[in-house]
Amino acid sequence: MSEILNSTNFDEFLKNNKNVVVDFFAEWCGPCKMLGPLMDEIAEEYQGQEVKIVKVNIEESPALAQKYNVMSVPTIIYFKDSEVKDTNMGLMPKDQIIEKIDNLLK
Repeated sequence: MSEILNSTNFDEFLKNNKNVVVDFFAEWCGPCKMLGPLMDEIAEEYQGQEVKIVKVNIEESPALAQKYNVMSVPTIIYFKDSEVKDTNMGLMPKDQIIEKIDNLLK
C-alpha cells in the first residue's frame, strides 16, 4: 500500500525525494477507489527505483489540495525536484500512468 502523506510531512517528503507521484484522493470517491489498488500495484513495480508513489487524502489535507489546484479527484501530480512536471485528472489506464512515470525518470 502506498504511503499516505499530509500537510505536516508533504513538503519534507518532496524535498527528500527526487521523483514523486502523488495520488490526490477522497474516501467517498468511486474512481479513487478504482485507482487506489492500481497505484499500489504501480508502486510495487517501481520499488527500488528513483520514484516514490504516495497518496494524499484531500479531506484530511485540504490545504495541499488547494496549494496544487486539485479541483476534482482523483488527480495525479508528478513532481521532479519538488516541482510539478505533469498532472492528470480522473481515472487513467495503468499504461498511461506508467508512461508519465517513465517520462519523469528521464
